[in-house]
Amino acid sequence: MALTAETESRLYRSLRVAAGAAAHLVALGFPAAVAVLARPGSSLFSWHPLLMALSFSFLMTEALLIFSPETSLLRSFSRKVRVRAHWVLQLLALLCALLGLGIITYNKHLNGKGHFVTWHGLTGLVAVLYAGGQCAGGVLLLYPKLMKNWTLAKLKLYHATSGLVGYLLGCASLMLGMCSLWFTTAVTGASWYLAMLCPLLTSLVIMNQVSNAYLYRKRSQH
Repeated sequence: MALTAETESRLYRSLRVAAGAAAHLVALGFPAAVAVLARPGSSLFSWHPLLMALSFSFLMTEALLIFSPETSLLRSFSRKVRVRAHWVLQLLALLCALLGLGIITYNKHLNGKGHFVTWHGLTGLVAVLYAGGQCAGGVLLLYPKLMKNWTLAKLKLYHATSGLVGYLLGCASLMLGMCSLWFTTAVTGASWYLAMLCPLLTSLVIMNQVSNAYLYRKRSQH
C-alpha cells in the first residue's frame, strides 16, 4: 500500500527528529569518552584531544543544530536569541580549537617532533584556520551593508555553505586523529568503529539540515 504524501511527510519529519536527537547525544558523548581516555591533566598532550573533541564534536555541532527546526534546543526562542547563542558557541569552539592547536604544537616542540607532518596534523591546522576565517566572515551578517552587491539572504546562504565545509574539515580531522597510534592503542575492535561513526553521524545530520535550508530558500523564491 502506497504511503500518502502526508504520511511520508510525517515519517520524514520523525526520522529527522530521531537523527537530530542522536546527533545531540553523540555531540556530547564523544568528548566525554575522549575525556575518559585522555585523562586531562595527566600530561600536556592529554588536553589536545579533549579540546579538539569539545570544539568540533560538541560546540560546533550544537552551534549548527541550533537552527534546526526540529531538534534545536532553543527552537522556542526567537531567531535573535538563537543567532547570539550560535555566535557564543562558535567563538568557544574556535577558542578550544586554538588552544588545542597551541598545546599540541608546544608539546611537539618539547619532544623534538616535526610539526604538521601527518594528514591529521595538516587537516587539523586547515580546519582551525578555516574556523577562524568562518567566524570573521560571520561579521558580514552583522554588517551586511559592507557587501553592497550582496543581499542578506545570499550572505546567509554562503555563510551556511562555507560553514558546512569547515565543519566537515573538523570532522575529518577528528576521524584522522582516531587513526593515530595513541587512539588505536587505547580503542580497539568494535569500539573503534563506533567511535568513527560519531563524526559521520553528526556530519550527515548537519549536511541534511543545510541542504534542506537551501531547498526551502529555492522554493520560497518561486
